[in-house]
Amino acid sequence: MFQVPDHPFYRPLWRRLAIIAVSGIWTATEILWSGNVLWIVIAGGFFLYALYVFLIAWKDPPAAT
Repeated sequence: MFQVPDHPFYRPLWRRLAIIAVSGIWTATEILWSGNVLWIVIAGGFFLYALYVFLIAWKDPPAAT
């Protein structure tokens, strides 16, 4: 469905988790303090996309020999 990024920057787990955490915090901030539906949908969409791509659909590349 979505193409999983294959860039070496995303290979460490901590970077992928940091992206998910930041987008989750952004979404929570928009929900709690902004109340602007447009930004809630944008932030929530980014959070869900990052969650899917970086955790659910992620497959580690084969080890180089």
